[in-house]
Amino acid sequence: MSESQCSGCPSASSCSAEQRESCGSKQGPQSMLEPANKYSKIKKVIGVVSGKGGVGKSFVTASLAAAMKKSGCQTGIMDADITGPSIPKMFGVRGEAYGSEEGMILPVETKEGMPVMSISLLMENPEDPVIWRGPVIGGAVKQFWTDVVWGELDYLFIDMPPGTGDVPLTVFQSIPVDGIIVVTSPQELVQMIVKKAFRMAAAMDIPILGVIENFSYLKCPDCGKQIRLFGESHVDEAAQELAIPVLGKVPLDPQMAQAADEGNFYEKDHPYLEAAVNVLKGLSEK
Repeated sequence: MSESQCSGCPSASSCSAEQRESCGSKQGPQSMLEPANKYSKIKKVIGVVSGKGGVGKSFVTASLAAAMKKSGCQTGIMDADITGPSIPKMFGVRGEAYGSEEGMILPVETKEGMPVMSISLLMENPEDPVIWRGPVIGGAVKQFWTDVVWGELDYLFIDMPPGTGDVPLTVFQSIPVDGIIVVTSPQELVQMIVKKAFRMAAAMDIPILGVIENFSYLKCPDCGKQIRLFGESHVDEAAQELAIPVLGKVPLDPQMAQAADEGNFYEKDHPYLEAAVNVLKGLSEK
């Protein structure tokens, strides 16, 4: 078949451009997006990504979900970091996720009513390692979208694994992500990290909502001085070069770390992410 011929035309002759536009059998590139199940109605899907590990991506994901929930939105979290799941512990979520009679997976809710799905909620012992190859991990993440009964959500946050490998690629290709937020730390290396995540999302035609700098500083409990443990911030330079906004600079806070360890993360306020909350709320108005 010639490139200019429609697949459903009985004639062997080529169609004109006008005929191809009006032909109901015309086939363009097929989307790889997977539909959510009939029990899930999600308005906006937000991916939280990083170019490397160890920058507090799960911390930022949990902070954003909690902040949006406190603002009156229905939120949920998909923990797509299969080999390093941490979201359930931060919110004190225990127990196992169960299947429904229709073969769907029921997520476990936090005590505040926020649904969470993580591989650790499907394991008999959450401390056992997940020793899977990339395709299997990607398949599990895809099932978290197609088979989990999320219900009606304003925002579903996806805590992505670090880097630009199989799982981020699977998420971007399979799930209708409305935008991503890049998480980084205040080092000169940040520019390379942000650019990696930015260029992958751009290549997949995923909107980049902005960047959040974690570990920005430590506030002295005695004098209030901001101590730059990881050096001076370079996030503004990277954001300006890529023409994306900085949505927050989050300090190191021992109380937040303690709350996460104790499963009381939701109880803490997240005042450093006001700009991010405003951007996310703006998405629902479009």
